[in-house]
Amino acid sequence: MSSLLYTARAPGRLDLMGGNDDYTGGLVFESTIREATWATVGLRDDERIVFVNPQMADHGWRDRVEFQLSDLAGEQQVRDLVNHDPGVRWTAYVLGLFYWLRLRYPDRVTQGAEVYIRSDVPLNKGVSSSAAIEVAVMKAASFAYGVPLAGVELATACQWAENVIAESACGIMDQIAVVLGEEGCVLPLVCQPCQPRPLVRLPAQLRCWAIDSGVSHQVTGLEYEAARAAAFMGYKLICDWADVPVASDDRSQIPRFTDPRWSGYLANLRPSEFRSRYEGRLPERLSGEEYMLDGQIHVDPFTQCRPEAAYRVRAATRYAVEENARVELFAELARTGAGFEQMGELMYQSHHAYTECGLGCDRTDELVDLVRRQGPAAGLYGAKITGGGAGGTVAVLGDRQAEAAFRSVVEEYSRRHGFAPYVFEGSSMGADRFGVLVREVPR
Repeated sequence: MSSLLYTARAPGRLDLMGGNDDYTGGLVFESTIREATWATVGLRDDERIVFVNPQMADHGWRDRVEFQLSDLAGEQQVRDLVNHDPGVRWTAYVLGLFYWLRLRYPDRVTQGAEVYIRSDVPLNKGVSSSAAIEVAVMKAASFAYGVPLAGVELATACQWAENVIAESACGIMDQIAVVLGEEGCVLPLVCQPCQPRPLVRLPAQLRCWAIDSGVSHQVTGLEYEAARAAAFMGYKLICDWADVPVASDDRSQIPRFTDPRWSGYLANLRPSEFRSRYEGRLPERLSGEEYMLDGQIHVDPFTQCRPEAAYRVRAATRYAVEENARVELFAELARTGAGFEQMGELMYQSHHAYTECGLGCDRTDELVDLVRRQGPAAGLYGAKITGGGAGGTVAVLGDRQAEAAFRSVVEEYSRRHGFAPYVFEGSSMGADRFGVLVREVPR
């Protein structure tokens, strides 16, 4: 008697450009990292779903958690299961995947599963540890149940689990980057909602690194939520002024709002129109209470409009419009292999725009300044905070001959703060390129 084990691998990802404009429909420019999550799934003869993840014990969480297929009876029930104990909260990102499969393929998902997870993607560094675990587990589990997922469908299912069950306000860029990524390449993605463009192989002269600031980043953090909410406030105000109706998009698998002019995406508003017609009318700061006066509605299903909070509406809206244009230019320069200093300048502009949105951080500013001081003369062209900001990782773009200059940045930062920051270098294949390994084992 034997059974089959299914193993998948998904890397973390790095935002080379973009990174916080996915939920407003912008273009992002994503690479993978070497670090990855591995997941092995085997079906059981009973209805138990068992997750084993040794990495969680390092953070004081439970590294073995069990559920039952019968637990997957509704969204709220699944959310309650993963929220009743902080030690099992991490399972929201994986139990949600089994709920998604059970909901859509009830005739296939009739057995429990044993899921073993091993990861070297650091948590809370802004390199998509959550997307890596989601994609690796879903890739293996969907094959085990005979409904193999790939590409946009795989990424969308994982985003759904993170949005709806884990209640984390992520866009789809993380999941699709770790699904479609390739070693040595960068993935341009238009997040409307998920339109991958052909992979771009960076010019041979260029190299990317990333440095962990030592300040933990969390997508569930209040800074990220506030910046995202502020962008949607600005979007709704602009639609009101333009007399453009906004309504729930019933065709979308991920809950969202849309409109007949910009399709619900600030990235579709051209910078010139924004600057000339709307920027000056948007308040620099607006409280949630002030915004909700006169029956105004909040058009982001995944953030709250908190009455007491002050939102940077103008800056967050401007970021969504202008970051998209910056990434378009950055991607074109990368394709043509020219203008490396201009690419670096775009990264610095993006970094400053994060700060304007309230997503800055003293430590990441410090790292960016250290890179800027080395400058193009030393072969370092630019740097920026990544992901949702407010800490996390700084991406660095430089010449292949600039290893010494880059290391001097790392050493100086280490000297100032008394610890050796984690350095990301190199890339690896995405989950689809790796595929699924199947092996037969005796029971």
